[in-house]
Amino acid sequence: MQSISIVIPAFNEEENISNISNELILILNKTSFNYEIIFVNDGSIDSSEQVLDNLNKNNPKVKYISFSRNFGHQAALQAGLSYASGDAVITMDCDLQHPPELIPEMIEKWKLGYKVVNAIRKYPPKTSIFKRMSSYYYYKLFNRLTNLSMIPGAADYKLYDKIVVEKLNALKENARFIRGLSIWIGFDQTNVFYTAKDRASGETKYSFTKMIHLALDGITSFSNFPLRIAVYFGFIICFFSFFYLVYVLYIRLFTSSAIPGWASMITLILFLGGVQLMTIGVVGIYIGKIFEEVKNRPLYIIDKVKLDSKKDK
Repeated sequence: MQSISIVIPAFNEEENISNISNELILILNKTSFNYEIIFVNDGSIDSSEQVLDNLNKNNPKVKYISFSRNFGHQAALQAGLSYASGDAVITMDCDLQHPPELIPEMIEKWKLGYKVVNAIRKYPPKTSIFKRMSSYYYYKLFNRLTNLSMIPGAADYKLYDKIVVEKLNALKENARFIRGLSIWIGFDQTNVFYTAKDRASGETKYSFTKMIHLALDGITSFSNFPLRIAVYFGFIICFFSFFYLVYVLYIRLFTSSAIPGWASMITLILFLGGVQLMTIGVVGIYIGKIFEEVKNRPLYIIDKVKLDSKKDK
């Protein structure tokens, strides 16, 4: 009999773990598949691990992996993919914004022969214009820069055939963007659509402020973010130099206080300085990526595993 694995990263989700587990069990019990639900405890500091341990004791099909600290959402997804044993693996978030009731439709698409089933999010009417537009144009920019075709609204709610999981696990880069890798890797893919729900409880771990704070934590030793400052600064200089150019031309054409040669010199210095900073910054970003890869650090460190007798630690 074929089996389904559900992989769910969880960071400080003590209020949501039981709810999503119960909903998944109700849905999966109605299918003809064996299943396992693998939570990846991404260094939670609340009682998430205790909740997971209790669920595992009551139902061995609910399993979990605990990291030694918080390694991030993408690392948690990859750990779940590495330990999943199902013929198909579904990745989803823990906050119930990814509706579990969509899973039977995803499985039906997989049974038709598709190797990847992408769940595409549609925003409810109350979603802010800023969120809609920023998401839309981000994907447009991503597709243009990468020559991939990621549909706006794509997230990490996906079904992967076992062969795709094997290919994803074989990729060695540390800077993982799994929803992009799932497109890059190819195979026959299709889409299903859903309207995003409100978060069941708790606060999102991806608030705008939280993302800024995470980006600034420990940057001097373990991040290439300082290299990006040159890019941002260069863009700012170029932006303001354009307006300063207008001012310089005004002084030159409409007043008598301009010094000969001053206008052209100031304009060139400002513009070329901005271009140079942008160029150095872009090179710096790629050097930073190389720096992260050549260290060859593991993507995550596991503290505890509760899966089965062969893999438990």
